[in-house]
Amino acid sequence: MFRGANSISLDDKGRLAIPARYRNLLSLDCEGKMVCTVDNKQPCLLLYPLPEWQEIEQKLAGLSSMNPIERRLQRLLLGYAEDCDMDKNGRVLIAPPLRQFANLTKKLMLVGQLNKFEIWDEEVWQQQVADDIAAEQAGDFTLTDRLQDFSL
Repeated sequence: MFRGANSISLDDKGRLAIPARYRNLLSLDCEGKMVCTVDNKQPCLLLYPLPEWQEIEQKLAGLSSMNPIERRLQRLLLGYAEDCDMDKNGRVLIAPPLRQFANLTKKLMLVGQLNKFEIWDEEVWQQQVADDIAAEQAGDFTLTDRLQDFSL
């Protein structure tokens, strides 16, 4: 399980270094083989270990290509999906179309989300966090059934 927000850098070749605390787990779990795609709701990327991605891919394969909404989701997630193999130094190359989609600059945030990572441009991440906190404080939302009983 991946958790925590990590400040990382994108090098001149478009590679990012996975923090050391995740490398062993990724080596054991998926031999460093991952898949990166776009987030269809946020300006960030999603980086999945290959076994997790394969589950997503099966779900996408079960959607109808005749339903415009389901087809759009397939087109975005599968169309942008790129294999990302972690090298011996723990780096993964992020393809140019993916970097462009998320407007990635040199400073990034790698955010653990249990079964995957989100990759954000650092400034965009900081703004997203500020927006999320403001929305929580304003209380202008309806809790879902699952959140009704959620406590910390």
